[in-house]
Amino acid sequence: MELKLVIKTGRSAVVEFDDGGKYYSKEEYTLLINGEEYGKTEKVVTTIYGLKPDTEYKITAVYAGKEYGPVEFKTDYEYVTLNVREFGAYGDGEHDDTNAIQCAIMAAPKDSRVLVPEGVYKISSIFLKDNLNLELAKGAVLSAFTERNKFPILPGQIETYDEKDYYNLGTWEGNPLDMFSAIVCGINCSNVTITGEGTIDGCTTHDNWWKNCKIRNTAWRPRLFFINNCSNVTMHGITVQNSPSWTIHPYFSKHLKFIDVKILNPANSHNTDGLDPESCQDVLVLGTYISVGDDCIAIKSGKIYMAQKEKTPTEDMTVRQCCMRDGHGAVTVGSEIAAGVKDVHIRDCMFMNTDRGLRVKTRRGRGKLSVLDDISFENIDMDNVMTPFVVNSFYFCDPDGKTEYVGSRKPLPIDDRTPSIKSLTFKDINAKNCHVAGAYIFGLPESKVEKLTFENINFSYAKDAKPGVAAMMLGCDEASRQGLIVSNVEKLILKNVNIEGCDGEAIVADNVDKIERD
Repeated sequence: MELKLVIKTGRSAVVEFDDGGKYYSKEEYTLLINGEEYGKTEKVVTTIYGLKPDTEYKITAVYAGKEYGPVEFKTDYEYVTLNVREFGAYGDGEHDDTNAIQCAIMAAPKDSRVLVPEGVYKISSIFLKDNLNLELAKGAVLSAFTERNKFPILPGQIETYDEKDYYNLGTWEGNPLDMFSAIVCGINCSNVTITGEGTIDGCTTHDNWWKNCKIRNTAWRPRLFFINNCSNVTMHGITVQNSPSWTIHPYFSKHLKFIDVKILNPANSHNTDGLDPESCQDVLVLGTYISVGDDCIAIKSGKIYMAQKEKTPTEDMTVRQCCMRDGHGAVTVGSEIAAGVKDVHIRDCMFMNTDRGLRVKTRRGRGKLSVLDDISFENIDMDNVMTPFVVNSFYFCDPDGKTEYVGSRKPLPIDDRTPSIKSLTFKDINAKNCHVAGAYIFGLPESKVEKLTFENINFSYAKDAKPGVAAMMLGCDEASRQGLIVSNVEKLILKNVNIEGCDGEAIVADNVDKIERD
């Protein structure tokens, strides 16, 4: 076992136990800080709180009498702490504390901490700024109002003075549209850390934001956390829950870290994706737990209008040591991916009770910039996932989703509207208690998936497998216990793929140019 330091702040540190576990460590370790016992942990990625700023620490881990480490570091310097209570916040769950918290944020100098102590703080939207360290203490809850008239609106497009360009603030499902500001919002800011053991609660129910959720009311629903054109942003330790729509939505931002975060939304909530990086670069998701009512992680890059304007894919993204459960897809690519997605790697994770493991959602009309390439899943355990791998190039979203153009299985002419999928790799994966199919892969007949690799994969099926529809596409019928269904692929590589308990043929390949087996 190797003990590693992940990040540090002025008041906390994150360590990683590299012992071969996925999200949960293989053993329970006792943590020692400067020789004194801190506590026990069974998580691979563990946060240590209660440290002092500008102080040297040595952390070791003990299991069965053996000591691992140490990791040594010095916590960050802290100039001053601004307690929001001293700025007039009540924290009683009744008063509107938005202005008091915003005042503390705006007054904070560099290398300082804005502290939200234990209590329930009612807020609408608060805005981040450069060089901010915002800490939500244990027992602190930022509890959102749900009345629309309390939230500002972020316009989708504001025309520039010379009428040659526009300024984009709001967005909805891949297009620049007016939206209510997020509960926590950052616009054009950098060097921000949101940390602590506290909670941001959207307080959403089917009586407010989730009611008539597909109908725009004044503006589109807010996110719980939204950053637009931000850089060097870290969210660490906190819990975010009951979001009005997408929970964490980084937009045209870069150098982002989401570490040891808990993202919780009810299974019957609408459009409550956990984390949706859209046209972002350099994203790390580590040690995070996600249980939501839609896709756990949905990687996006806008619809064709934004793609042609900005030409900004989501790229250089890593997801490690995470636990995802109860969502529609554990990790989804799409459907708004008109600028493409590349260099995305998911490894050392657990997927439980999700409808799908990987879920690619694309379709004709996403455009020639919509290139998906170098996407890999490695060292993953899946349990009770309905269909572990789904690649759907006929996703019937949007008003034209069920037209002949989107749904036709016949090859159509390749033009500027045609998306493409290049390389997808799945390696060292155990998927047990599958229900619908092991994999359901459909490229476009005129633009086949170029390379699809399955290596060291074990599929087994639930004894009471429930029938379902693997992909949201025309012609995909309800089924159960299917093997690998693969269509419209140039090169299919199968190395040590074991399929136990499926009904019918283990591998059904249609319009596949070349199959390589071990």
